[in-house]
Amino acid sequence: MEPVRIGIIGVGQIGKHHLEQYASIGGIEIAAVCDVNEPEARRVAERYGIGSVYTDYREMLRRDDLVAVDVCLHNNFHAPATIAALEAGKHVYCEKPIAGTYRDGAAMVRAANDCGKMLHIQLGTLYRGETKAAKTLIDEGRLGRLYHARSTGFRRRGRPFVDGYGTPFFTRKDAASGGALLDMGVYHIAQMLYLLGMPEATRISGRVYQEMDMDAKRRAESGFDVEESAMGFVRFAGGATLDIIEAWSLHLDGLEGGSLVGSRGGIRLPAYSDVRATTGFGYYTTVGDMDVDGTIDLNAMSERRRRLYPDEDAYESSAKHWAAALQGRVGLLPTAELALQTMLISEGIYLSAQLDREVTAEEVAAHSPAVIREAN
Repeated sequence: MEPVRIGIIGVGQIGKHHLEQYASIGGIEIAAVCDVNEPEARRVAERYGIGSVYTDYREMLRRDDLVAVDVCLHNNFHAPATIAALEAGKHVYCEKPIAGTYRDGAAMVRAANDCGKMLHIQLGTLYRGETKAAKTLIDEGRLGRLYHARSTGFRRRGRPFVDGYGTPFFTRKDAASGGALLDMGVYHIAQMLYLLGMPEATRISGRVYQEMDMDAKRRAESGFDVEESAMGFVRFAGGATLDIIEAWSLHLDGLEGGSLVGSRGGIRLPAYSDVRATTGFGYYTTVGDMDVDGTIDLNAMSERRRRLYPDEDAYESSAKHWAAALQGRVGLLPTAELALQTMLISEGIYLSAQLDREVTAEEVAAHSPAVIREAN
């Protein structure tokens, strides 16, 4: 098969990470990169053996040989580049969150539908072993009727830039729109929506916080005006609920992992401190009069699936799933729809905090601003 030719828009931290992932995937050729920082774009192109460099993504999109593009820009710049690429006839892989606002994300999903092109959002938690195990148990009816889930994300002190990692772009609304919710929360909320079967959010409430001390010089340099932590509660059509706690920094020794409970059983997902698992996967049910606590060897499960299913590699990571979908080996998971509903919930928490009350999904959609911004 001829390799699928892809162009990368943005070669910063995320763009480089995507390039590293593509390097281990067969059947994909990165044919071009684009960044407003031309010297950096050329340096990256030379490092990865990429033949073409652009500083204007519109010029790159005129190429007929590119099947798809990968958008690796800051949140508020996702929508214009994605929509332009879709309208140019390209499939699009976009870094999370889907956009800076729900309104912009909805415009991206509409453009993909109107153009008949695939839109894939990077939601790495969907490909973890615990997500696959939980989905299998749910699909087999082992949990019965699902009625509540918990979404958590924890860092002890890991705010971008002010705590020594990343750039100030993560900490300013003009580039990122939000903080911990849009940086980390998108992974965990989308994971829960996926396992719950993508229910429709109806009402949302929450609070956001920026309370912990930070280095005064770094605060001034960063322009830090986003939340370091957020708490929320979501009601879904059909009666299910979801509670949320997401923290870049929190004076605790950790949080329990996400969980789902149903009429016949429950699941606790591993807790993570940054990306390191601190607890394991648990399945809980009742057999006869006996309460049963179960554990699963996720590594053994993954190895068995690789041996049994020829396309299992397509579900090992977001990038591998994207490549397999472009190659026509698997259908694309509904990542754009999951990411859009995640943005609705996140923006609902922001609006609830602003108005000091619970808000409806309709209110969130109506209040959502369009902040589409051009990258160059």
